[in-house]
Amino acid sequence: MIRIAAVGDIHLGTDSGGTFAPVVRELAGQADVLLLAGDLTQHGRVAEARVVAAEVAAAELPVVAVLGNHDYHDDAEEEITRILVDAGVIVLEGAGTVLDIAGTRLGVAGVKGFGGGFAGASCSEFGEPLMKAFVRHSREVAAGLGTAFGDLTCDIRVALTHYAPIPDTLIGERAEIYPFLGSYHLAEVIDAAGADLALHGHAHAGSERGSTAGGVPVRNVARPVIGKSVARYEIAHGGRADQDPQTPPPSRVPAVEADSRALS
Repeated sequence: MIRIAAVGDIHLGTDSGGTFAPVVRELAGQADVLLLAGDLTQHGRVAEARVVAAEVAAAELPVVAVLGNHDYHDDAEEEITRILVDAGVIVLEGAGTVLDIAGTRLGVAGVKGFGGGFAGASCSEFGEPLMKAFVRHSREVAAGLGTAFGDLTCDIRVALTHYAPIPDTLIGERAEIYPFLGSYHLAEVIDAAGADLALHGHAHAGSERGSTAGGVPVRNVARPVIGKSVARYEIAHGGRADQDPQTPPPSRVPAVEADSRALS
């Protein structure tokens, strides 16, 4: 059983020192990995990234992250990534990582993601060069997630993005902005990869639970959505073979979506 703690959109600023470190400390012994679904900073500033790094540096469990749109705002995403990596965080962008947890290999594939919309209301790669570039980038980012999954040899597969792969977890946001909150291209890749769980943030007014067309559970772990410091999920290994493709296999549904109210 793999115990996952996850949260996105923590938006730490230069005045946030000491606010997230207690959460990380309390996860020791309660979770096997902490996944951060982007928007770790307020404005993508290097000084803010140093605060994030200091808050997670003493973590007693692996920390895996993707960046979010806020983390790109100041055009310092490469330095932010370096600062986080120096603090021991595994930062993914079109890449994956495999963690051996008590003999079970947890694979996490991650990208920031991008917008573009969903079936029936999506942008197309047509018209002005800027619109074509927008949609092309969305496709390329999703393809990067597919490449990351393709490189994983593991027992359990988790997708970690900032932007949403489905509209279900956006419910509560204004429908007019859905195309700027995620893209169905991500969901197509997640289904093709046979992921067991997909986690994202970004949509602060969205909903926590949904699933892809292929039955992969998707959870919006943006802090304003989950209403607590972290969400926790437990996934058991096994049971995916010989399942009806229209029926989510047992390992695709988190065995327990644990109550994390004890984590302040």
